[in-house]
Amino acid sequence: MKLVFAGTPEVAVPALDALLASGRHEVAAVVTRPDAPAGRGRRLVASPVAERAEEAGIEVLKPARPRDEAFLARLREIAPDCCPVVAYGALLPKVALDIPARGWVNLHFSLLPAWRGAAPVQHAVMAGDEVTGASTFQIEEGLDSGPVYGVITEDVRPTDTSGDLLTRLAFAGAGLLAATMDGIEDGSLKAVPQPAEGITLAPKIQVEDAHVDWKAPALRVDRVVRGCTPAPGSWTVFRGERLKLIQAALVPDRTDLTPGELSVGKNNVYVGTGSYAVELLWVQPQGKKPMRAADWARGVRIAPGEAVGA
Repeated sequence: MKLVFAGTPEVAVPALDALLASGRHEVAAVVTRPDAPAGRGRRLVASPVAERAEEAGIEVLKPARPRDEAFLARLREIAPDCCPVVAYGALLPKVALDIPARGWVNLHFSLLPAWRGAAPVQHAVMAGDEVTGASTFQIEEGLDSGPVYGVITEDVRPTDTSGDLLTRLAFAGAGLLAATMDGIEDGSLKAVPQPAEGITLAPKIQVEDAHVDWKAPALRVDRVVRGCTPAPGSWTVFRGERLKLIQAALVPDRTDLTPGELSVGKNNVYVGTGSYAVELLWVQPQGKKPMRAADWARGVRIAPGEAVGA
């Protein structure tokens, strides 16, 4: 088939690579979000997908909105058979959905209908799911509601951050998307409607969602830290300033601390929760680089009974 691939962040690059390597289909163009400001200088930078497409000599389309007439006209000229999508980052209007003969097929990082929305991996980790996965489905106007072509499953490991899990799913899902294109082309795959039961939503994680509540059980604190790493980053407040929490560990045998109370040893920093303690391993004070929690604690000289939290 002639394909136009749509995607933007680094997590979409493995799928583009898989389609380029398959040899069975032609990737005629790539659709991605416009260049965005990045770094201290805030200079405009192309998306990872755009950079990879340019390396491969593929035409790159960067519409400000996917309903822009110039973009739609170019898409009609290319006349793709199908448009595979991974984390493109913009809603596709019906006028765009109707152009490819076999529609737009999305690789979504959950086992649909669970975790429909922008942040399925983060929500899976924060909810304590033991198994998640990826699904390919036909895009329609509803939110991640289209019929499903195929799925893969992936265990959520006890120490997984959302970044760890998303990296594994990106590579495993790339193979699933390539296989889905093959199955659509040869007619061996038929999309199956999603069940009406088991629908959960995964909206974008907001900064306030990543604010740690030390009165919650330790398991909840641990899931928030892991689920919000690397973005947007879980956080708490210490001496009136935000402290980012990068890595923590459960300490079930430490039950003597009240929620938010700090206990500092020679090489350890413990915090009380609503159940047992967690150990802070890596933190990032406001305006500084990430550091080991023990080094941070030595630098700020935590007093006995001092606590983190609003």
